[in-house]
Amino acid sequence: MVGQSVIRHANRRGYKLLVASRDELDLSNAGQVSEYFLAHRPSSVILAAAKVGGIYANLSNKSNFLVDNLQIQNSVILGALNAGIKKLIFLGSSCIYPRLASQPIHEDSLLTGSLETTNEGYALAKIAGVKLCQYIRDEYGYDYFSLMPTNLYGQGDNFDLKESHVPAALLRKFHEAKLGSLPSVTVWGTGSPYREFMHVDDLADAIWFLHENPPNEYLLNVGFGQEITIAEFASKVAQVVGYKGAINFDSSMPDGTPRKLLDSSKLSGLGWGAKISLDDGLRLTYDWLLENIETGRVRGYVQ
Repeated sequence: MVGQSVIRHANRRGYKLLVASRDELDLSNAGQVSEYFLAHRPSSVILAAAKVGGIYANLSNKSNFLVDNLQIQNSVILGALNAGIKKLIFLGSSCIYPRLASQPIHEDSLLTGSLETTNEGYALAKIAGVKLCQYIRDEYGYDYFSLMPTNLYGQGDNFDLKESHVPAALLRKFHEAKLGSLPSVTVWGTGSPYREFMHVDDLADAIWFLHENPPNEYLLNVGFGQEITIAEFASKVAQVVGYKGAINFDSSMPDGTPRKLLDSSKLSGLGWGAKISLDDGLRLTYDWLLENIETGRVRGYVQ
């Protein structure tokens, strides 16, 4: 999802990109990645690739989320370093911060407390990537820095109910409930946690903004600036889809972190801010889902 958006925005800006599919380049294979960088010599690297998933996927595969992400990011970051590439942007996630970090979460909260257990494996890998980029920046003077986006959604998302994040999962659930005239939809958890959601095109815009205006920081949050409860978000998704039934909450399922609002003041101080409202972003995403659902282009959606 993020990679596709980065490419769309790059094309608008006239950048020439090197893009390799999974069949062409295995990012977990350090040797392949090193050869690729040495052969092509890009001027900069944006590392958007990762093994990602929602609460169910993270809980079920903690070891894979840790190991797979470490392999991917080590191959790319060290491959770029060895090829003499002096600019790299590493994308992480707001889940790197402590479960009970002070709100809104400032970059200085990193490594000050215990992580949320439901996505600990993924978070540990991303923290390692952040620190590796920081060390390279300090030791070599290269322009390596990390961006920590808030919860993302948008076209190109994964709509597999076992692997998806909240926005894609709810869009699919309410869409199928509407088609099936179901009387109710069940949402995991109590509905009480707060989340900050940002459209993926805003993240891509921030990435290219910082590519053109490199920060003096090794770590920057990228957030939308507003939060909403999962219950309120579910109601909003139901309205966008046009589902009229009841919304139930399964409190036996995990909630995850109770609150996760990012402090993005460092980035806003550089002159960037999110532009796509939650209502507009959800409509764009649902319209994309409807346009592509019959073509097989919607990842993780098998009818």
